[in-house]
Amino acid sequence: MNIRIKNKLILSVIFLMAIGCESNTATPTLPSTPIADKPVVSQLKITECKDPRSAMCTREFLPVCATKDTGVRCVTTPCPSTEKVTYSNGCMACADAKVYSYERGACEKVSR
Repeated sequence: MNIRIKNKLILSVIFLMAIGCESNTATPTLPSTPIADKPVVSQLKITECKDPRSAMCTREFLPVCATKDTGVRCVTTPCPSTEKVTYSNGCMACADAKVYSYERGACEKVSR
C-alpha cells in the first residue's frame, strides 16, 4: 500500500476515534433546586451519558465512577436499582448502555 494512503488512513481513524469519545461528554448544567439544598460544585462534576454512544474509545487511564443500572426492580424497599462502578475513562463508561452518568475519580470502596 502506498505510504501516503496508509498515513491518511491512520490519521482518519485517529480523528474518528477522537470525535467519538468527545461526543459522550456533556456540558454541566446548573441545578434546578435552590443552591442552599445542594452544593453546586458536586453537581458540576457529574457528566451525563448521551446517545448515540461511542463505539470506539481510547485506552487512556483516567478513572471515573459511573452510576450503572443493575437491572433489579423490586416491590419492596430497600432495593438498589443502581450501583457505582469504576471504569478506566469516561468514554469507556458511556460505551456501556447501562451507565447513566459518571464523575471523575475511582469509586470509593465500601467496607462491609
